[in-house]
Amino acid sequence: MGLRFETRRSDSPWVDTVWTCTSRRVTEMTSVAGVRWGLVFWEQAGRAYAGVTGPGTRTGTVPVPEGATFTGIEFAVGTSLRAVPTPALVDGGIELPDTTRRTFRLEGARWETPGPDDAEALVGSLVRAGIVVRDPLVAEVLRGDRPAVSGRTVERRFRAATGLTRGVVRQIERARTAAELLAAGDPAADVVAKLGYCDEPHLARALRSYVGRTAGQLRQGTGGAIALDLDQRPTS
Repeated sequence: MGLRFETRRSDSPWVDTVWTCTSRRVTEMTSVAGVRWGLVFWEQAGRAYAGVTGPGTRTGTVPVPEGATFTGIEFAVGTSLRAVPTPALVDGGIELPDTTRRTFRLEGARWETPGPDDAEALVGSLVRAGIVVRDPLVAEVLRGDRPAVSGRTVERRFRAATGLTRGVVRQIERARTAAELLAAGDPAADVVAKLGYCDEPHLARALRSYVGRTAGQLRQGTGGAIALDLDQRPTS
């Protein structure tokens, strides 16, 4: 069966998406580059776990706990944990200690482990406690505004908040969108034109670097389990 994802957009300015996943008869998956950090909670064989995931700049193969159920929160670009700078999480993450099925520990306090419908309530509590913070300049930049500071200052603060440059964020987001379009059946030539790739080889290189799939594999649904919801695009 592989991985079964369900993903929804969030109306919280602090959260991008909330997702759930179950793993059945799968022990590894292709990881996909992503620009956001997150919290993930999972149960396997009666035990509960929690962790912080970081942005990823490359694809690879990672193990999957078989027979597990997951709930994940992907935070908006520009947010961060007060105690763990996002640059320190790039291409990595941390497992949170002392997790039970009902609670987890973060920054010395215990919090209720959320289900998919409780994610925004948890994030709101973390924000009020000052545990999750953000740089408003990043939100301005992402909206297309031009802050009244130098370009060097913008780049420095963007990288401090996200762990990535603006150029890398654009490249990864574009590759993920391309993967979704190809999986939905769009021809590669149409994706090239729609997303501004130079040509199909340019698209192929981006998919290889950031998604770990060829255009043909994405359209055919082959290549094994992948850490991307290609069956259902995020909905409001």
